[in-house]
Amino acid sequence: MSETPLNPFEQAQAGRPTGPLVRGYEVIIGFETHAQLSTQSKIFSRASTAFGAEPNTQACAVDLALPGTLPVMNRGAVERAIEFGLAVNATIAPSSVFARKNYFYPDLPKGYQISQYEIPVVQGGEVSFYLPSTGAGQAALEKKTVRLVRAHLEEDAGKSLHEDFIGQSGIDLNRAGTPLLEIVTEPDMRSTAEAVAYAKELHKTVTWIGICDGNMQEGSFRCDANVSVRKPGQPLGTRREIKNLNSFKFMQQAIDYEIRWQIDEIEDGRAIQQATVLFDPDSGETRAMRTKEDAADYRYFPDPDLPPLVVAPEWVERVRGDMAELPRVMAARFVADYGLPEYDATTLTQSKAMAAYFEAAARTSGQAKLASNWVMGEVSRRLNLEDIGIDAAPVQPAQLGALIARIADGTVSNSAARQVFEILWTEDRADVDAIIEAKGLKQMNDTGALEKIIDEVIAANPDNVAQFKAGKDKAFNALVGQAMKASKGKGNPQQVNELLRKKLQ
Repeated sequence: MSETPLNPFEQAQAGRPTGPLVRGYEVIIGFETHAQLSTQSKIFSRASTAFGAEPNTQACAVDLALPGTLPVMNRGAVERAIEFGLAVNATIAPSSVFARKNYFYPDLPKGYQISQYEIPVVQGGEVSFYLPSTGAGQAALEKKTVRLVRAHLEEDAGKSLHEDFIGQSGIDLNRAGTPLLEIVTEPDMRSTAEAVAYAKELHKTVTWIGICDGNMQEGSFRCDANVSVRKPGQPLGTRREIKNLNSFKFMQQAIDYEIRWQIDEIEDGRAIQQATVLFDPDSGETRAMRTKEDAADYRYFPDPDLPPLVVAPEWVERVRGDMAELPRVMAARFVADYGLPEYDATTLTQSKAMAAYFEAAARTSGQAKLASNWVMGEVSRRLNLEDIGIDAAPVQPAQLGALIARIADGTVSNSAARQVFEILWTEDRADVDAIIEAKGLKQMNDTGALEKIIDEVIAANPDNVAQFKAGKDKAFNALVGQAMKASKGKGNPQQVNELLRKKLQ
């Protein structure tokens, strides 16, 4: 008897590595993400895409599907799709086709959505990211790669409004016809951590290249997660799709809950039904919205009003030439040019603004690794504490670079540098050297003065000296502490250590 052939979903995940098991079950996650493209007008009309207008003030005759209107392709939307394809190493289809996706909701004026089905404009590609991994007892980074099936252009629907009405709903068609790029993955993710990391990396990519503003609260970047569980080695379980996840926090909570819920259902002997579900942040639970449709339910057929979308090789190369340096390329350059560890380079290229801040500080100071430590450390800590972006940091990169240079040349200690940084951040003072001088933070580097202090410390602490000579290293640290105290914290720690050890030996 021949075996039943695998369906496309099973074929796509066959041979993929098994992730951490949850209560003995393997988790399998795929994503569909809608990125609203940053065009000023809609995908098939000239109506504005600006957010926040009064309801139904930005829906023209084409968006309303009035008789006699015809869609006209927005060239800017196509170029943004090409940019994304190039950013993820995908294939740009030389010819792709638009189709009508038929379903009936009050906020869909035509009764169908114009999308792409059989031949999308972007085919394949991949998104890579790093996750913390513990190997041989040491923290490390593990590279993960999620394969993309496709990214296709389509129009958005309108929006049903329920909050402001009692016993009825309103319809706002401003969003109808807004250009979207739907990005579909293979079912390659094996944990909530991988899913959230993928979503963050994808968000970084579309905002970095400027095709989407990434505003999740306004719906510009929204994710649907397909989640299923199975015992290792068993056929794929039935998946449920969590719709419209618009924050990374809710994404983590929703997927975690869905995994637990599906395992509980299976353990209790109940079958999982394929469905579309919504996540309720208040209850922390997912709830079924409708049974999940398949492609056949939408009755796709080519849109007779739109010819095939032809993308010439010259157009692709022109877009490629205009693109900014990609984050993965920049990270590799940081490793090669600045000698940074891969972790630093990946972290610093999470946003264009952070990467630019680091480079400016590194150039000013001439100390790339020290600049990286400060940007990822003290600068990021203060940004998170005050919930602001690096563009709004009170300390400019040139100021940070000047401070780092003073650490490197021994003018100030790390402790004194943190005091200077605090003043720069809170007091709107610009000159690093002036602050060091005014606050008396200059480090003592005079060998003669330090030797005198060390001689006095050795004479005053004979017990510690004897313990050190008996092989007790803690006694040496105590003597260093006494010397630093005697210098009022201004002694160069490295010099103090060297001089003290030399005298004791």
